[in-house]
Amino acid sequence: MANHKKKKKYRGFWIFFKIQLALFLLLAGVCIYYFAGGYAKTVQQLKDEADSLVARSTTSLFREGETGLVYDCEGKLLKTYKGERDSYYISYKDIPDLVVKAMISVEDRKFYDHKGVDYRAIIRAAIAMLQNGEVTQGGSTITQQLARTVFLSNERTWERKVEELFIARNLERKYTKSQILEFYLNNIYFGNGYYGIQAASQGYFSKGVHDLDLSQTAFLCAIPNNPTLYDPVMNKKNTLRRRNLILSDMYDQGFISLSVSKEAKQEKIKLKRKKGVEKNNYVETYVNDCAVRTLMKTQGFEFQNSFENEKKRKAYEKDFMQMYKDCEHSLYTSGYRIYTSINLDHQEKLQNAIDTALSGYQETNEEGIYRLQASGATIDNTTGYVTAVVGGRSQDYDGYTLNRAYQSFRQPGSAIKPLLVYTPQLERGYTPDTVVSDTPIEDGPANADGVYSGNIPLRYAVSTSKNTIAWKLLDELTPKTGLEYLEAMYFSQIDIEDNRLPAALGGFTNGVSALELTAGYATLQNDGCYRAPNCITKIKDTQGNLIYLSDYENNDKKTSPDDEEQYDGDRIYKSNAARMMTDMLQTVMTEGTGRGLGLGEMPCAGKTGTTNDNKDGWFAGYTRYYTTAIWVGYDQPAPLPGLTGASYPGNIWHNYMLSIHEDLTPMNFIPYIEQKEITVE
Repeated sequence: MANHKKKKKYRGFWIFFKIQLALFLLLAGVCIYYFAGGYAKTVQQLKDEADSLVARSTTSLFREGETGLVYDCEGKLLKTYKGERDSYYISYKDIPDLVVKAMISVEDRKFYDHKGVDYRAIIRAAIAMLQNGEVTQGGSTITQQLARTVFLSNERTWERKVEELFIARNLERKYTKSQILEFYLNNIYFGNGYYGIQAASQGYFSKGVHDLDLSQTAFLCAIPNNPTLYDPVMNKKNTLRRRNLILSDMYDQGFISLSVSKEAKQEKIKLKRKKGVEKNNYVETYVNDCAVRTLMKTQGFEFQNSFENEKKRKAYEKDFMQMYKDCEHSLYTSGYRIYTSINLDHQEKLQNAIDTALSGYQETNEEGIYRLQASGATIDNTTGYVTAVVGGRSQDYDGYTLNRAYQSFRQPGSAIKPLLVYTPQLERGYTPDTVVSDTPIEDGPANADGVYSGNIPLRYAVSTSKNTIAWKLLDELTPKTGLEYLEAMYFSQIDIEDNRLPAALGGFTNGVSALELTAGYATLQNDGCYRAPNCITKIKDTQGNLIYLSDYENNDKKTSPDDEEQYDGDRIYKSNAARMMTDMLQTVMTEGTGRGLGLGEMPCAGKTGTTNDNKDGWFAGYTRYYTTAIWVGYDQPAPLPGLTGASYPGNIWHNYMLSIHEDLTPMNFIPYIEQKEITVE
């Protein structure tokens, strides 16, 4: 019995010894890997660099910001990216106490206790990540956020994170807590070009930070955590939700009473954008978006528009928002030289065509914005670049400029048929001369004119926009197959509910943008090869080093529209199918729904689109030189008597395209190769 107790006693000792030995061996292995793998040397280099950066810093550094420059297609200055730090910089003694408390409560509760890095917060964030499979809470202190905002790039690597920790520790050694808060509140990004709390206050409320009440203060302090997600202009509901979280945190930490917190949550926030603080027209909003996405591409971000499940979609959107925020931030701080394809002559002519066509409609909504709107975009078919993008009518308006050309999505009506139905079927044996049967469909769509023509060539069905034929051909093709073509061209709002036959007539859940439709039709002209629409040709850093060069600019063999070998991009349609579709769309312009909208001697191809109750009108078409798509309708969908694709949209397209082709030599499309005909009953 005694021996048994003795063995039991020593068993505990040996278990403890083995655990300690295992931990020792694990630690030894980690150390060997750390040093032998070169990580020790890398970390030391990062520490030395962090030491040097902070040692060289002065208080003036936190007032600075490199100005970025943007040029049009002719090299003329288009806009600047400049955070207005110096103009709105305020010292710590002038920062309201409520601002400090609100920011600390939500971003760094232990700010006055740690020395730059909150290791417990990092461990909590790591544990939460392991438990949830994703990052659900942050571990960065205010000092760390300042470190990466002022000193580091937007790369998402372990090296940057380690250097961030070293810089944060050094900042806390060199500067006081008050100075760090001053630097932070003057440098952190509040979205829409506003850096610092004073610039944000002036920009969003047209008054100084001292004149903000508690609710407005918390509202602004909600933004920096994710300036895209909590953008007060585009995502105000998100901003308000985070404002309420901050007010709750301030109560929990004893900064305000419960009644004050509740009262502030009930306050309605009304933005009052300061006129002249930021130019925000259609060119600038689009250039900004293109520049951000191009920088994301240089950082290795892979864009997606279809997902296996909802979980993966949400994970992608989270990564997208974070990367977008980081790259947008760098636009205002890194001094990039950005060269674009924007043609201001095209831009002005497209804007004028839209404004003139809709000049008779002066009714405005409660915000003073014209109710009837339009949008359009143009792509240079030789380069694949966007040359013009108009997101609405010209109007003197102090608020946010909604760029409908790429930010609004509407049902495309029959304008989607060539991309979704006809060209895919031309790949499968159909030809312009294939005989199809135009007869009524039980529980199906009617033709717009109520006429059924019996057996007709496919060319005639396209030119007269027969709904019955598009419906039957998509039924044969299957909606799933047709939608795959749109997804391959990055139509971003395709929904799972769109996998149905009404899609043949443009009956989508969300719809398409004018820019997406332009890129789709440009694909037909480009022999079936898709090029993602973009206006950024190259980007250089402040030293003149090239950090991005577009595929076209990088191509040794520059081409012209008459070069039959100009085509590049991602293959979407077979070449001959795209050429047959173009040939039929030429008939639309001469004999069909686009009759009278042609460009004189300049060969052109196009298609009309009209949705139910005349709520949306579209016209998309192209020449060998340019592709343009136009949308007309109300922001809040409503019937417009007389609106069809051939009316306002068609006239805008016609007048604009005539003007930009005025001095160009007529050029024929490449003919298709004849194929054996089939008959479809």
